[in-house]
Amino acid sequence: MIKTYSEDLFDELKLLSKFPEESHIEGLKIHHDADEILIKSAQSLFDKGMVSQTDGGYLTDSGREMVEHLHTVLDTLEQK
Repeated sequence: MIKTYSEDLFDELKLLSKFPEESHIEGLKIHHDADEILIKSAQSLFDKGMVSQTDGGYLTDSGREMVEHLHTVLDTLEQK
């Protein structure tokens, strides 16, 4: 059986991939006039405990762990 994932999940992964993996003092700010998809993704990541604010903020411990794994997957797939 093939598992399918929602576009919302991929939007969240795209936003997570923009967070710096190596810094705990850098975050992202999603402005109120940003694309609705970014705003929705930031809120969802906040609701899941991955980021510190509804508009992005900083990665939580869970968020940092997730970004580390995500970057590993993306780096592996990007290799030629």
